[in-house]
Amino acid sequence: MAPKELASETYDYIICGGGTAGCVLAGRLAETENSTILIIEAGPHQEAVPAATIPAAVSKILGTEADWNIQSEPCEHLNNRKLHLARGKFLGGSSGCNGTLSIRGVPQDYDDWNVAGWSGEEMFHYMRKAEDFRSNDWFEGAIQAHGRDGPIITSPHEPAPISERMLQSFQSKGFLLLPDMFTTGESAVGCGHAVRTVYKGVRSTPVEFLSRQKGGTSNVTIKTGIFVDKILAHNVDGKLRASAVIVEGEDMSKMTFVARREIILAAGTYGSPAILLRSGIGPAKEVAELGVEPLLDLPGVGKNLMDHLVLLNFYEVSEPGLTHDHLIWHTGGREKSMQAYKESRTGFFSQFPFGAFAFTRLDDRLKNSPLWTTTKTDDERDAMGTLPCQPHVEFWNTECYSPKYMFKDFPPDGKYAFAMATMFFHARSRGEVTLRSFDPRENPRVQHNYLQDPLDMLVFSEACQLANEIALEGMGTKDVIAGSWPVGQGHDKFTRREQWEEAIRERADTCYHPAGTCKMGRREDEMAVVDAELCVHGVEGLRVVDASIMPLLMSGHPQMPVMAIAEKAADLIKARWALAA
Repeated sequence: MAPKELASETYDYIICGGGTAGCVLAGRLAETENSTILIIEAGPHQEAVPAATIPAAVSKILGTEADWNIQSEPCEHLNNRKLHLARGKFLGGSSGCNGTLSIRGVPQDYDDWNVAGWSGEEMFHYMRKAEDFRSNDWFEGAIQAHGRDGPIITSPHEPAPISERMLQSFQSKGFLLLPDMFTTGESAVGCGHAVRTVYKGVRSTPVEFLSRQKGGTSNVTIKTGIFVDKILAHNVDGKLRASAVIVEGEDMSKMTFVARREIILAAGTYGSPAILLRSGIGPAKEVAELGVEPLLDLPGVGKNLMDHLVLLNFYEVSEPGLTHDHLIWHTGGREKSMQAYKESRTGFFSQFPFGAFAFTRLDDRLKNSPLWTTTKTDDERDAMGTLPCQPHVEFWNTECYSPKYMFKDFPPDGKYAFAMATMFFHARSRGEVTLRSFDPRENPRVQHNYLQDPLDMLVFSEACQLANEIALEGMGTKDVIAGSWPVGQGHDKFTRREQWEEAIRERADTCYHPAGTCKMGRREDEMAVVDAELCVHGVEGLRVVDASIMPLLMSGHPQMPVMAIAEKAADLIKARWALAA
C-alpha cells in the first residue's frame, strides 16, 4: 500500500534537525516577532529521555533508541574494527549525551578556516554569547572570557582526589597550571580545569534556548518522530531555489513542509550530507549511481570527514578514596548514588567523571623522526599544519573506571582504577559519508579512514607514550599506581612506540567529534559546500548550520563551537531578512 500523503504546512523557517545547532538556531530566530519556525526532529522530545539532563547517565542513552547507533565501516588501521558512532536522537541531540565539556580550542583553529567572518575572535565571541557562567569560591576563573547572559549555564567541576593528584603530575612534568585555559584558548601547553555545561547537578542543554524567549516560544513548532526525506528545489528565473521539505512520519505517512524564507539543515555531520544526497545535491556521478536524479553537482558533499581519536590507558590505584569507583562499581554504590541524585541532585551522577585536563605539543619528542622532519613544508607550520600556538593533543583523567564498549573488567569491591585519556588533534586523514539507501530511517555509510596517513599514527602513538609517562612518573600519581587495569593489559611496561601503535590499533575509539562533510569555503574551492553565510553553493534558500560546515576540526570539543556556529547563523539570517523587509 502506498504511504499516506498529508496536506502541507507553511513556515518562514524550517530547521531539519533538533539537536545542538537546531535548538540554538530556533531559539534565536524566535526572537524576531511574527516569524514562524518549524523544527523537525527524528527522535522524541528531551522530556521523554530523562537521562539527558543527568550529567553521568549517558549509559542510559548510548546504544538505546535515543541514539542513532551509527556503525562505521571497518577501520583498516584499527584492526578492521567497526566503531560505534553515537549521536543523540532526541530534542537537544548530542549535547544531552556528551561529556559536558566546554573546551573551546584556541583562536588560531578558527583563523585557519580562512573564511571572512569566522575568525577565532568572532567564534570566541559567539561562544561567550551562548554562555551563562557561574563560578565558585575555589575556581580561578577568567571571568572576562566567559559569557553571563546566554541560556547555557556552565560551572567548574568539583575534582575528585585523583584529579588533584593528576594536576600535580602534569605540573611536575613541565605543564604550567593555567586554571581556566580551556576557556581562554591562551596556551597550547598547560593544564587546568575544564568548565562544564552543568549547574547544581543538572546538565544544561540547548533546549534551554527554546524556553527562555519572551512570552515563550509560541512561534516555534516542534515536530518529533519525523524523518527528513529530501529537499525540494526548483528552477526560478534560472536559479535553483529550495522551497519545501518532504518528511516521513512514524506511520510511514509522507508530508510536505513549505518554507517562505529558508530551509536550514542542522542534522549533523552524518545527517546533513545524507539529506543533500537524497535530494540530488552532491557529486553528480555518485548521486546518479545511487539512482537519484542529480539536481546540482557539488563534489564536496559528504567528503572531508574528520574526527578526534582517543585512547584510554587504565591504571589500578592502591590507595582507597582517590577515585569514585566505590560510588558506581562497588556493591550497592550505584543504587546509593542514584538515590542521592534523586533526593538532592548531588553525588556521583551530578557531574561527568572526567577530571583534570591538559594541552601539549610534541615538537621536541618528534624532532628526530625522519617522517616528521621530511614532511614539513612550511617555515612556520609543522608537519601537521599547525602553528606553535596550537596543541597537538589533549590529556585528561577519568575519576573512576570508565568502560567504553571493549572493556568490561570492572573493579570489584576494594579495587580502584582511573584512566589517562589521550585525544589526538589535527589528523591529516579524511573520510566520507555516503548513502546506503534512499530510506531516511537508514543510517548512511560512514568511512572515517582513521590513521590512513602515517603521520597520524606517529603523532598519536608518541602522545600515548607521553601520557603513560605522566601517570607513572608524575609526582602526584607515581606512588599510588599499582599497575595497568585491567590487570595484564601491560601498558605500564611499554617502552617502544610499536607497542603503542598496536594498542591504538586494538583499542583506540572515536571521541564523537565528527565534522567537515559540508565544508564552508569559497565557490572556487570545489570541495566547499557552503559559503561564508552557510548558504549552499548554487541553491537559494538553503543553508547548513552544524559541525559539518567546519573546514578544519578545532583542537577542543565541538559542543560550544557548534553553539557558536548556530548563534552566528541566527545573526546572519536575521540580517538577511531584515534587509528584505
